[in-house]
Amino acid sequence: MRPAEAAPRAGGRAAGTTGVPPARAGAAARHQRTAPVHPGAWWLWALALGTAATRTTNPLLLALLVTVSAYVVITRRPHAPWARSYGAFVKLALAVLLVRLLFTTVLGSPVPGTHTLLTLPEVPLPDWAQGIRLGGRVTAEGLTFALYDAMKLATLLICVGAANALANPARLLKSLPGALYEMGVAVVVALTFAPNLIADVQRLRAARRLRGRPDRGLRGLLQVGLPVLEGALERSVALAAAMDARGYGRTAQLPAAVRRTTAALTLGGLLGICAGTYGLLTAAGGTYGIPVLLAGVAAAVAGLWLGGRRTVRTRYRPDRWDARAWLVTASGAAVAALLFLAAARDPAALHPGVVPLRAPALPLWPAAAVLLGLLPAFVTPAPEPAVKEPS
Repeated sequence: MRPAEAAPRAGGRAAGTTGVPPARAGAAARHQRTAPVHPGAWWLWALALGTAATRTTNPLLLALLVTVSAYVVITRRPHAPWARSYGAFVKLALAVLLVRLLFTTVLGSPVPGTHTLLTLPEVPLPDWAQGIRLGGRVTAEGLTFALYDAMKLATLLICVGAANALANPARLLKSLPGALYEMGVAVVVALTFAPNLIADVQRLRAARRLRGRPDRGLRGLLQVGLPVLEGALERSVALAAAMDARGYGRTAQLPAAVRRTTAALTLGGLLGICAGTYGLLTAAGGTYGIPVLLAGVAAAVAGLWLGGRRTVRTRYRPDRWDARAWLVTASGAAVAALLFLAAARDPAALHPGVVPLRAPALPLWPAAAVLLGLLPAFVTPAPEPAVKEPS
């Protein structure tokens, strides 16, 4: 080899500290930029938005939370069957609203009101059913209060639906701690069943329409339900065979003292988390809520770490918690923290009254805080385009 030819090669290798060719390094960098975000980040972001929804009954702020989650889902939802469950959660949220308003209309509301919308025939009840009535006056104040309260639960359901539409359940299973692996498999299978069920129903209804057969009504439901259940049974049998072939359920032998310590730490940590969360959600428990919650989280993490030692499993290409995952999680946490602060400083703005009946006002800086939840739509990569099968 000539010296003139050897110099560029030596210089090119010296320029890279790891000896990786520039083309391969560029491809790795592009893959890192376009790789999907960690599924745990999507769940933390969605749960933080749902936590923020529990701090207010202002319908404008709740509608803004729903809009933020819907925009992120529309722009970052991948083209996969499990990502189609968002519409089902939206329909479930609307059903919650209708059921709550129906119960308020039939059973009445404890909120006094002067604007009577209609008067239903009242059914007399025995003495042991005092406090409950059937029929009677239906006031605008009572319906408005029921609507505000139901919108909080509906927003929480929609946020959970956003997490289901954005986070890949299979990748989420790989990211769980070893102690939660068996429970995680059950949860992931349950979460995956609903989107596959919806996809099967849509495919079978489309096939029946193409054949000129009815796909609506009781007859259509019965003729579509049997193939759907048959497909679900086939998937469950195939899943059980695949899990058995991969050695699912193997555990390592640990001393009895370690197992008892793990159970005590995990159970105590979960009880501490429940007690601390209850303290944060109530006005009387604000002093002890945070310390008990932190102690419960620490005990639960220690229990999960010890429990993971008995699970023998490996991870193939584990998802990395990169800067984008931190930004997604931080955006949701910022929304929740700022709404907690707003609820403490200005509770009247976040919980508008209905007596006397008046239109709710949109508080400016809590609304700006909710808009921080849009950050994942700009810092995460766009989903890959759907691949169309050749006709």
